[in-house]
Amino acid sequence: MTQDPQGFDKEPEVPDAEAAKTDVSAESPAAEDGAREAGAKAAGDGSSEAKAHPQESQEPALTAQLDQARSALAERTADLQRLQAEFQNYRRRVERDRVAVKEMAVANLLTELLPVLDDIGRARDHGELVGGFKQVAESLETVAAKMGLAQFGKEGEPFDPTIHEALMHSYSPDVTETTCVQILQPGYRIGERTIRPARVGVAEPQPGKAAASDGQEKKPEEDASEKDDGGGPDEG
Repeated sequence: MTQDPQGFDKEPEVPDAEAAKTDVSAESPAAEDGAREAGAKAAGDGSSEAKAHPQESQEPALTAQLDQARSALAERTADLQRLQAEFQNYRRRVERDRVAVKEMAVANLLTELLPVLDDIGRARDHGELVGGFKQVAESLETVAAKMGLAQFGKEGEPFDPTIHEALMHSYSPDVTETTCVQILQPGYRIGERTIRPARVGVAEPQPGKAAASDGQEKKPEEDASEKDDGGGPDEG
């Protein structure tokens, strides 16, 4: 009687197809979850890097905005300085024009009063300035002086053609230069501006006296030179 070898009477175990399919389907969700987690992690790392350096990404834009603001500020400052300079020049010009107009108006008014002041002066010279007329005349002269009117022209002062007008001419042995010897009509000025020159009579030195004085000045010089020439010993 023959015996069958051990193990041959059993059928080999074959993997069940459904079980294999179940295992594969069980492993596939796990793989998908792993891939999803890996992608999420990578995205998270990228976003974390972006969040970690936000200033570096915004710094160029902020620098450009700052440069633009500085440029605008420089332009506005230059415009303001130019407007301020123009306004200061305008104020100086207006003030200068105002002073000039005022001086011109005062000069025109006082010029019209000069004949009255001349009459007052002549009345004073003749002794006719008395009583109430004297008070009125002195008040008028005081007001004119307050407005800047000044009288000039005195006998004995040198003749100056810029402020004197010569109406008479003569020669005199008592003067050494052209001199005002008679004041026919006083001059008036307002500040540095002459509104009427003084009308005067002038006298010049006599021509002969001038020549004689020149000769007297030269004679001592000639005597001194002769003494220098003849004062030394004669040479044989």
